[in-house]
Amino acid sequence: MTTFSEKTTNATNSAKRFFKKLAILLLIIGIGLMFFFYYATLSKGVKSGVIIEVSERGALFKTYEGQMDVMSFGAVKSANSLSQTFLFSVEKNDKEVFGKLEEVSLTGERVRLRYEEKYVTLPWRGETKYFITGVERSDAPEVPDRRSGF
Repeated sequence: MTTFSEKTTNATNSAKRFFKKLAILLLIIGIGLMFFFYYATLSKGVKSGVIIEVSERGALFKTYEGQMDVMSFGAVKSANSLSQTFLFSVEKNDKEVFGKLEEVSLTGERVRLRYEEKYVTLPWRGETKYFITGVERSDAPEVPDRRSGF
């Protein structure tokens, strides 16, 4: 027959095993979620506009950040055009893309940015969920003459 102290020891050991397994399971799930949030892409796309600013920012984590004026009504230049700003980040190891962005920001030319949208922002990657993967210079768009008829 088992004594009371043996029963409590068995229960304690059983609880310890359960919590160890639970801790390991939670650790594995946490690592899996970190990998998912780091590598998974929510969407890919292209935006065009004029680069306003590119900079390296951050106190603890230095990241490449930028802004682009999307000019909501396209490339048509008129006195009534609305402006929309697209905030983006550039991977720290992608110095070629950052160099192109610096170059086109100085010329003021219109560009197309290829981007990937991530699920979350991570402080060591960038301030936004949008990461630029490519920069293409745009040709000057043709502006239709609105004064002529249909």
